[in-house]
Amino acid sequence: MKYYLSLALALVSINSALAQIDYDVAKIPENLKKDAVAVIRNEESFFDVKGLGEAKMDYKVAITILNKAGEEYGEMAEGYDKFSSIYNIKATLYDAAGKKVKDYKSSDIKDQSLISDFSIFEENRLKLLKFVSITYPYTIEYSYSQDYKGLLYFPSWRDLKGFGVSVEKSAYTIQKAKNYKMRYITSLNLQTDSVINGEKVQYKWKSTNVAAVAEEPLSTDIDNISAWVKASPNQFEYDGSTGNFDNWKNFGSWLFTLNQGGNKLPEATKLMVQNLIKDAKTTKEKIRILYNHLQQNTRYVSVQLGIGGFRPILAEKVAQVNYGDCKALSNYMKALLNEAGIASNLIVIGNDMPSLNLNYSSMGQANHMILCVPLAKDTTFLECTSQYNPMGFIGYGNSDRNVLMVTEDGGKIVHTPAYNAKENYQIRKTKITLAEDGTASSEIKSTYGNAQFEENFSMTLMEPVDLRKKIIEESPIPVAELISYKYAQPDKTVPVLTEEINFKTNPLLTKGGDKLFLVINQVNRRESVPLKVEVRKTYFAVPFSYNDDDEISYILPKGYNVEFIPKDIAISSEFGSYSAKFSVKDNMIVYSRTQAMNNKKYPPEKYGEYVDFYKKIYQADKQKAVLAKTL
Repeated sequence: MKYYLSLALALVSINSALAQIDYDVAKIPENLKKDAVAVIRNEESFFDVKGLGEAKMDYKVAITILNKAGEEYGEMAEGYDKFSSIYNIKATLYDAAGKKVKDYKSSDIKDQSLISDFSIFEENRLKLLKFVSITYPYTIEYSYSQDYKGLLYFPSWRDLKGFGVSVEKSAYTIQKAKNYKMRYITSLNLQTDSVINGEKVQYKWKSTNVAAVAEEPLSTDIDNISAWVKASPNQFEYDGSTGNFDNWKNFGSWLFTLNQGGNKLPEATKLMVQNLIKDAKTTKEKIRILYNHLQQNTRYVSVQLGIGGFRPILAEKVAQVNYGDCKALSNYMKALLNEAGIASNLIVIGNDMPSLNLNYSSMGQANHMILCVPLAKDTTFLECTSQYNPMGFIGYGNSDRNVLMVTEDGGKIVHTPAYNAKENYQIRKTKITLAEDGTASSEIKSTYGNAQFEENFSMTLMEPVDLRKKIIEESPIPVAELISYKYAQPDKTVPVLTEEINFKTNPLLTKGGDKLFLVINQVNRRESVPLKVEVRKTYFAVPFSYNDDDEISYILPKGYNVEFIPKDIAISSEFGSYSAKFSVKDNMIVYSRTQAMNNKKYPPEKYGEYVDFYKKIYQADKQKAVLAKTL
């Protein structure tokens, strides 16, 4: 008996050893090391839906960190809140040969608040473990279980965790009861395997041997090249609230119900509203007055407390404390307008995220809330978290996308305004007075509109010392002495910023014998060409459409005239257009340059053409004039 028991134990030990994954780095296929900083050796996610508001996730992952650039993947950072719990954590560190270095204890794992820099009300917490190895490569492995009480969404899955990360094996399984209703969408060509196991159904997805993708210039989204799954419940329960996500109309109905009774204002606030608008003659004027009041008297603070992460703080509370998150401030503005007799609707939007998927409603596609005021002839959108945006300007991170309007009849998909290239403008006039030694006096006057207003507005908020330093360091013309500068928003009702800078320059002219050479574009010159990518994999786009108009007038040094000036240049492509014009008037060179770009998303195969387009602009921006001394 003793013999058989020993043999059985030996067989168990052998089988266990055979089942253990070998993390020897030498056994990683070479194609998975190329362009990689880390490799997902094995990832297994099993999400078991146990009921309308209950689920469990069992998760295990092993990641090899190849070098210091992959260090961010050498940690476990898993979030939870009062509606979920993480337990049964196991973590191990392996060396390059796959030999165990250390098993981590519970005491090694930090349990900390996940309070973000902009949030003072937040219940999210984090289980954090930073694996430490003094040599590369090394492998980390950890696993845990997580219970959910309340299901607004299911965990999503993507095989590629980032640029420079390859995958040996990654798998995701969702298990549910046969009669439980859910929906999912996947990346193109990802196979879904479904298995019936008694009264349960399992949906399975997997990915194997996926090479890393190096980060490429102007990449828009890694989802275009990775395998992914997004899943959502239909009916749900969460923090005492129930609803249905099977379409956007029902989604909006749930949000509308959450906010019922939340628009009441204190009597003092009602009197204040009536007093503010008593002399206003138009609806637009009333909106502007109340929006300005909101901006001047409230501030943004994030709130992530249970259902409060989705339900706005009561308007009467915001009136008392003068702060709130995007939902609270939008709802408060809605209440102010309501008191003024103006109807408005909350808008659920993905700031800096893609448009909402028209055919798939779910949580996770939006991260922000704004307000819209439908009027007879137009609709005004209001970004209620900004203390500086003019009324109606919502920023390019919110523009031109499908969003959800919350109405008493449910959710309705609408589209936010698009800002075209002509609206996102920069208009600049520069006067440069040249001296014979090559130095010059420069006067620059610029006007920025819409997206370019947004990009440059922070200059108006900087301390003088910091602003002065920034101007000198970022000036395209080398600054010898900064004389004066001024930033202003002449009309607070429109997104337009003006800039005036006067300074003396370092030498701009170079000598060649008795000639002087001048690079004519001194102000808005392309100094480089986008890096070439031989076999590009990701889509690309510029951040926003824009139009730059520059005019530079050069006053020539005494005793010199223009011996040579370049011919006019015009370049056009599907990415945008460029023109440069050169002329001589009396003792002056006048240079005009226009570049317009659109932010359409382009497929990878177009990138070579984009680089060629920019190469032409780069060369055009280097054109020189030749000055000769007069007799």
